[in-house]
Amino acid sequence: MYESLKAVLLRLLKVPPEPHAPSGSPGSVKVFRAGRNYYRYKLVLWAIRQLGAVVGAVVVLVSVGEAMERGAAKAKAKLEAEPDRAFIARHFDTAQTLFEIFEIAGVGFLLVQMPFTFAAVRLDYEMRWYVTTDRSLRIREGIVTVREMTLTFGNVQNVSVRQGPLQRLLGLADVVVETAGGGGSRSADSHEAGPSLHEGYLRGVDNAEAVRDAILERLRRLKDAGLGDPEDPVAESSAVDDVAAAREVLDEVRALRRALATRS
Repeated sequence: MYESLKAVLLRLLKVPPEPHAPSGSPGSVKVFRAGRNYYRYKLVLWAIRQLGAVVGAVVVLVSVGEAMERGAAKAKAKLEAEPDRAFIARHFDTAQTLFEIFEIAGVGFLLVQMPFTFAAVRLDYEMRWYVTTDRSLRIREGIVTVREMTLTFGNVQNVSVRQGPLQRLLGLADVVVETAGGGGSRSADSHEAGPSLHEGYLRGVDNAEAVRDAILERLRRLKDAGLGDPEDPVAESSAVDDVAAAREVLDEVRALRRALATRS
């Protein structure tokens, strides 16, 4: 059943397939995924929301039902006192019918949405990708709103691990990769921090320290090799300037040779 719902949701939401690896050596591609406990954590949150919806629906239906019963008693008493005002009873019957329709529709919606939202929680876990190469990191998450960002290691300033109490209990943590230009506002709860152009979150990994060390090792190798960001416009501009300067020097040397040859 889940596979059928998954196919329906992927088609309806037009969720793209597995992301391509970012720039870098093909042999260096490595894919990290969120830990299994991250799925269980999201599943518990889903169950709490469903329980809250059921309790809320029961409270509303019971409260409205009791109000309808009190209204029916008053309408009946008024009808007995004033038989010529039978339209009051008819209006109240219409209201009761509408409430019953609302009651059935509400319960039906509550039951129908459960398998779809359950599938959405599992899909959100399965469609979460953290792909690294020797030069870049690509993060993709979300199924309703798909968010993808690519960070080049040449711009990375810091790699850290953040872990809240519940994450520690579940053996999970977030790896945060910060790039140049960061330092903007951030939510107090790092686990639910919003997206930033200068921060990449590898959420809910169960081997956070190993992931952090792997990224730091690639940063070290990149710096040892003296390689910068190939897509960095500043670096590209600098290279163009160096070529132009070399050509000017070459032209000067050629002119000097010609002048010396003319004198001799």
